[in-house]
Amino acid sequence: MIKRMLLHCCCAPCAGYAFEYLSPFYILTALFYNPNISPGEEFEKRAGEFEKLLKSAQYPNHVEVLMCGRDPGKFEAVAAPFSDEPEGGLRCRLCFELRLGETADRAKKGGYDCFATTLSVSPHKNALILGEIGESLAEKHGVSYQHLDLKKRGGYKRSVELSKLYGLYRQNYCGCRPHGLR
Repeated sequence: MIKRMLLHCCCAPCAGYAFEYLSPFYILTALFYNPNISPGEEFEKRAGEFEKLLKSAQYPNHVEVLMCGRDPGKFEAVAAPFSDEPEGGLRCRLCFELRLGETADRAKKGGYDCFATTLSVSPHKNALILGEIGESLAEKHGVSYQHLDLKKRGGYKRSVELSKLYGLYRQNYCGCRPHGLR
């Protein structure tokens, strides 16, 4: 029997490769939960690109979608004290915990077999840290975490190819603006 995965999706470019890679093996529900994305116009643009991807691409198993609205207050509450941290610092770890925590909670409540994230497609994101956070949240919530390093085996390169194929906007920053988080 094929397992159900709740997949946290950070953006359309990363999701494109993740869907291609995972959908033959899982029934996927894509969770677009990104309270870190700022400003509001950028959030709307990324959400629109995410929906564009899902309308453009075909996958072996249908991908369901859960779109969450913009809620920058949740991100600011955990990240604001660390606005001077460099990319990959404590602010990023707290952001990962926030987004994966929401994913784990929804996975448990929704009866999913497991959860994962597309964040590891990016060469700027540390898959080991994501794995540590995911495993900790899996234990806390009682739902399995699938540790994936999607940048390996050409994953990042393939995400760039798929972005070109589907005409997707590729952002040049993770989502937060460290100096002025609004």
